[in-house]
Amino acid sequence: MTRALPLGFIPLVDAAPLIIAAELGFAEEEGLAVSLHRAASWSMLRDMLDFGQVDAAQMLSVVPVARALGLGGGTVPLEAPMVLSLNGQVLGLSARLAAAMRATGLPFRFGEARAAGLALAATPIRIGVPFPFSMQAALVQYWLAHAAPAAQVTIRTVPPPRMAEALAAGEVDAFCVGEPWGSHAVEVAGAELLLPGAAIWSQAPEKVLATRAGWCEAEPDLAGRLLRALWRAARWLGDAANRVTAAELLARPAHLGIAAELIDRALTGRLLITRAGAEEAVPQFLEFHAGAANFPWRSQAAWIGADLAARHGLAPDAAIAAARATFRSDLFRLHLGPAGAVLPRASDKAEGMLTAAEAVPAVKGTLILARNRFFDGQIFDPAAPQR
Repeated sequence: MTRALPLGFIPLVDAAPLIIAAELGFAEEEGLAVSLHRAASWSMLRDMLDFGQVDAAQMLSVVPVARALGLGGGTVPLEAPMVLSLNGQVLGLSARLAAAMRATGLPFRFGEARAAGLALAATPIRIGVPFPFSMQAALVQYWLAHAAPAAQVTIRTVPPPRMAEALAAGEVDAFCVGEPWGSHAVEVAGAELLLPGAAIWSQAPEKVLATRAGWCEAEPDLAGRLLRALWRAARWLGDAANRVTAAELLARPAHLGIAAELIDRALTGRLLITRAGAEEAVPQFLEFHAGAANFPWRSQAAWIGADLAARHGLAPDAAIAAARATFRSDLFRLHLGPAGAVLPRASDKAEGMLTAAEAVPAVKGTLILARNRFFDGQIFDPAAPQR
């Protein structure tokens, strides 16, 4: 029997698993009649999920954890049975700020996080992020705290599609946002890209599939169908041969409504740093599937919980315990193990520990874990979470 399923999303490249599942029949193969509901901001999407206007949604990975810690408003607990994407953010500057940084005389190049932080510390700046409880906000604050603790920074919230407008209007001096909105700011607002998010943490969980807590247990058949459809869509997206088709589908007015050429930059990891055309290839820029990208590691949630606890004065052990419970690796194993997903033997790992991809034993066979490094070499061990 076909089941109707409303899903929410924000017009970002990393909404691709939901869009591809609907467009290419992965949802239909599971007997799902998916309707996609586009939201203008993360607060709007969060409310759509809270009030049952959608059953599940693309969501910032930090939001379910923040909700569990009593941060960010709302009372409906959320959980994440699947990670939709890793990385995909860019940090960009106004042309004025880029010139001011160069005037400091400190050398830096695109992707060099520590040198860029030192150069940025010379000027008070306002940085736009898409939501206070986002990986963008977490990465910016982690980066500056460790690279340039004297930096004078004000964080402001700007919905992703408005980032270029905010930069052009002088509301912010810089931004950290998911693609294609950083590349859009380069094209229409003269922004210069400074860093990819992957230069700060090469395996940052960016978007998750979020549901209201308990929905997957109340609707196990529906949840299984949804997770399988999205996992197969993510696997399709991980094949480089499908990138042109993916960019064209995402570009449609009902989805992102922006030029496929801008979307293609994120999918290929080849970014134009300035409107003049300087191009940089970014390893691990955006990952939808490879390297166990879709597995909701409880250690990823623990890192987010530890970060929020440090920034909001919460007890770290309790925050980490509450955070870990929001990433439902058990549901991922239940629904996607029988579908053929390669499952890790443990649901935690030391974040930041891998200097290169590494093969490790899985529940069945072998799993390739991707390079996992913080820019400053720190390692977050969930068993001894001192940061």
